Amino acid sequence: MATLVLTVIGNDTSGLVDALADPIARHGGSWDRSHMARLAGQFAGIVVVSVPDDNVTALQASLEGLNAQGLLDVQVAIASSSTEDGPPENLLRLELVGQDRPGIMSEISAALATQDVSILELETNTTSAPMSGEPLFEAKATLRVPNELALDHLRETLENIANELMVDLDLRPG
Repeated sequence: MATLVLTVIGNDTSGLVDALADPIARHGGSWDRSHMARLAGQFAGIVVVSVPDDNVTALQASLEGLNAQGLLDVQVAIASSSTEDGPPENLLRLELVGQDRPGIMSEISAALATQDVSILELETNTTSAPMSGEPLFEAKATLRVPNELALDHLRETLENIANELMVDLDLRPG
């Protein structure tokens, strides 16, 4: 079985998930995992699919048909089959809330990257503050931290940035 990662985007209309699920099923594929959402009037998502090796090319051709119809823009990547037998992952959960302003994610992600911390999952949202109605930026992330990185150092680095940005940040085992 081949593992494919599909990225999809299209104008939000009913039937988009069905239009994507149908060719996957017709080619013997299994819809393994997905994250999908309506964002700014577009329907966007990522789908992980398992499909028999012999059906990969046919499935790709069917998905190209969705592109040609203008229904969905589907990009297909064949996932790596390598597995690492390294040390267990050290996972942390990061939650951040603060007044929205440009650069919040840039500063946080740069600090994580310089310490070799990977973002495994990231969900962000902008909402209105309950009392003032001002825009609030919220982020929730699952982080993979190298085992050799001192967690106290990472926490201190992120808390310093949070203080500069005037945001609340919570970092805990994830």
